[in-house]
Amino acid sequence: MSTSGALGAVLAWPRRLLARLPRPRTLRARLTAGLVVLLAVSCAAVGVAAVVELDGFLTSRVDQQLRDVGARFPASLEHGTLPRDDHDGDEHGDTRRQASGTLGVRLLNGKVTNAAVVPGADADYSTDLTVRLTGHDKAELARVPADGRPRTVELSALHGYRVVASHGLDGDVLITGVPLEPVEATVHRLELVAVVVFGMALAITGVAGALWVRWSLRPLSRVAATATRVSELRLASGEVALPPRAPESDPRSEVGRLAAAFNRMLHHVEDALTKRHASEERLRSFAADASHELRTPVASVRGHAELALLHPGPVPPEITRALERIAAESARMGEMVDEMLLLARLDAGRPLERQPVDLTRLVLDAVTDARAAGPGHRWTMELPEEPVTVTGDAHRLQQVLANLLANARLHTPEGTKVTVSLETERESRDERAGGTAVLKVQDDGPGVPAEVQPGVFERFTRADRRRTGPSGGAGAGLGLSIVAAVTEAHGGGVTLESRPGATTFTVRLPERGE
Repeated sequence: MSTSGALGAVLAWPRRLLARLPRPRTLRARLTAGLVVLLAVSCAAVGVAAVVELDGFLTSRVDQQLRDVGARFPASLEHGTLPRDDHDGDEHGDTRRQASGTLGVRLLNGKVTNAAVVPGADADYSTDLTVRLTGHDKAELARVPADGRPRTVELSALHGYRVVASHGLDGDVLITGVPLEPVEATVHRLELVAVVVFGMALAITGVAGALWVRWSLRPLSRVAATATRVSELRLASGEVALPPRAPESDPRSEVGRLAAAFNRMLHHVEDALTKRHASEERLRSFAADASHELRTPVASVRGHAELALLHPGPVPPEITRALERIAAESARMGEMVDEMLLLARLDAGRPLERQPVDLTRLVLDAVTDARAAGPGHRWTMELPEEPVTVTGDAHRLQQVLANLLANARLHTPEGTKVTVSLETERESRDERAGGTAVLKVQDDGPGVPAEVQPGVFERFTRADRRRTGPSGGAGAGLGLSIVAAVTEAHGGGVTLESRPGATTFTVRLPERGE
């Protein structure tokens, strides 16, 4: 592996490690985590600086101790054959003058000839002070340059020592060492205290920081709660009552400015929804009034045309044809007026009848009528053995079936197979709990164009360009909108799935419970 590849692998490891760590999701968690991380970095920096400074300070004291001791103790080892009692009042020579644990080593021609350690204050000085060094320890001491500068060595027999080497009088090298165990113990104790104190500080700061951040973000939480309630409202139609405005805080803060802007937006939205609702009400009122008022003149025109056709005298063929067209178009206009009036009443929330309705009987009657109206189609039924009953308006549900079957008949060519199926879906096995009645009208015709499907249940939507039949698609485009409106008024819904050769309208209605 090249150097650049190895460096890239080393740098990619921290990124992979960070990517695996769980990331806080909420703003409150991120702020708290950021606060704790910053404090942890600060504590780590302070702890490392304190440990390094203390270690350096104690090591400098040890170095000063080495300079004060000099080479007296290793020099006394040079004459190890002399008796310990030199009759100067110090029966043990320079041993008692050294601190416990002091190391003395004499090297001659790069080899250790003598090595001794001063015992503790309560030790018996009559014993031999010689220490046994391993080959590694001797090699480590032999590498210490005799320049009078303190250095740290690790001895397997004695652990860490701070040593200084100097030249003796006999061409030998004298090494004096002081143990680093007290320094290391003090440094380790400081590390332990720092970890405990900083750990407790991080834990307390994390809890206190979370509470502080939560208290500071209360206005933002209220704005979020208000936005959540607004998002759950149905704003497509009807009168909409927006929830109370979010409480505003200090306008000089970011959260305060956000709350003020959000409340202004809600005010504009509420004003727009109020105007839209008023416009819808005016439009519904106009459609209902216009439909109601048009019923009489349309019926009058149709009646006069039929009366003229019954005239016993001779009538020119052109006049007869015109009267027949007037009667047919007035009849079609009358149906359109009735459909518009029905939609206006449904939009206004007019209550429907709430009686038990046998959907199985309605399907049988509707398919029988469809066979008579469209003998060129193949009509089939798939009905359950037990009748399916729902609570609703029998006349309006019959109109739903009639519109769906008329839609299949008028917008598919002759020979198309139309299947009407009825079943019950239950969420539990309890028969008394009720379920959902599912009515499907399927045909193998050319299908509904994909660009028309999203708005197929809207008013005055027509798909005559592809789903054309003998009538040329002469419908006004209100049949499926009536299906959707009546189904929704019964607490159900209608969906469409269509592709060439398979078109399915699915009506779901809540079944009448016990």
